Amino acid sequence: MNKVELNIIGLTYSQSQNSAYALLLGEIDGKRRLPIVIGRFEAQSIAIAIEDGLVPDRPLSHDLFTTIALTFNLYLKSVIIHKLKEGVFYSYLNFEQDGITNQIDSRTSDAVALALRFNCPIFTSEEILKKAGVVLNENTRIDEKSIQIKKVNKKNKHKSSAEKNKEINLISISEIELKKQLKVAIEKEDYKKAASLRDEINRRNHYK
Repeated sequence: MNKVELNIIGLTYSQSQNSAYALLLGEIDGKRRLPIVIGRFEAQSIAIAIEDGLVPDRPLSHDLFTTIALTFNLYLKSVIIHKLKEGVFYSYLNFEQDGITNQIDSRTSDAVALALRFNCPIFTSEEILKKAGVVLNENTRIDEKSIQIKKVNKKNKHKSSAEKNKEINLISISEIELKKQLKVAIEKEDYKKAASLRDEINRRNHYK
């Protein structure tokens, strides 16, 4: 499979289906976009995972699953959108536990919601992008009534591959090890690393 990494461009009301949203994914360092129709609940879950400071009164299903997975050292390493059939996108989750990787079938909307919570990359194939991808004009704007997700692009746009990999690798470290590394980083006055470790610890505590 010739994998192409995607990021989240935006989330808007679907013009083709009632009570549905269109999730817009885009290839990194490319102009092609992949629009995917998703349900209201999944759209809400994705928006909450992205919007800073937006916390539901009770954990959503994706939050609950993330908490359970992290509790048992189960880490989502990547999401693969691997098939498109009759307008439906099929995905699977690459989970790792104790060095063993397993693939689990998933709805694409659920896969994206979990990818955001685990801060893991999303991939698709060149074949799917050729079949369903669209190139939007640079002046094209998402409808003003849509849920804007500008923070995703701002947060990731200027990061190098090494920085992105560093963030993803934090997910695979146990909380005990994170606290050990945080203590060492503070002692060495490496405050940039300490801040990253602290943010990851706080993120996990948020789901407890």
